[in-house]
Amino acid sequence: MEIDAVLLDIDGVLAVGDRPVPEAAEVVDWLRERGIPFRCVTNTTRRSRRSVAARLAALGLSIPVEWCFTPALAAVQRLREDGIGTCHLVAAGDVGQDFEEAGIRLVTDDAPCVVVGDAGDRWTYDVLNRAFRMVLDGAGLIALERDRYWRDADGLVLAAGPFVAALEYAAGVPAEVVGKPSSTFFLRAVTDLGVRAGRVVMVGDGLETDIGGARDAGLRGVLVRTGKFREDALAAGGVRPDRVLDSVAGLPALLERGT
Repeated sequence: MEIDAVLLDIDGVLAVGDRPVPEAAEVVDWLRERGIPFRCVTNTTRRSRRSVAARLAALGLSIPVEWCFTPALAAVQRLREDGIGTCHLVAAGDVGQDFEEAGIRLVTDDAPCVVVGDAGDRWTYDVLNRAFRMVLDGAGLIALERDRYWRDADGLVLAAGPFVAALEYAAGVPAEVVGKPSSTFFLRAVTDLGVRAGRVVMVGDGLETDIGGARDAGLRGVLVRTGKFREDALAAGGVRPDRVLDSVAGLPALLERGT
């Protein structure tokens, strides 16, 4: 497979829960040694970019903060494009740091935009209803991601998608998705790499979120059989990856073959 750069998903590709995927660190080192630029693109909306890099370091993967691309970063860029400096953020973890460091003020009421991520156990009726009322009153609705589920260390868990869908249904407005599978998300990462989309390969474990989104943006797509991969989803058709690998460990051999 002839490519100039690589996008690597994190959860399910480089790590599953609190464990690195076997040989993931070796693959990262291989890319560096051969001068192949790459970015780690994740749909996590619970962690700031600094926390993402720190987690990778704890797993033995030394990745600069600047090489981690997240939906929060995409949302910040989107808000700036519209000249919006305030938002209501619904998400768990420390992801709010990315907004605050970029000068986006986080508020609890009367926001011009509601940004929804994975809030985990923080989802309550009151939290959902507060966001609903702001959107109903005219606030924009941005979804950091709308995955249905993801694989944690103890199994599959609900992601932000079901809650985004609830707000869309209740308020009668569509959310703008800035994370995967949005084509814009992938193209923002490609712009950061400074290469053409057609010369970039996305390596992911999600058939629709990773591979479908990347293909729609003009990238190549390599699916791995780790993380949330399901054989029945692949067999069902719909989205067809360029290649399927047992794990990211097979990436160097695939790229060296150049076919």
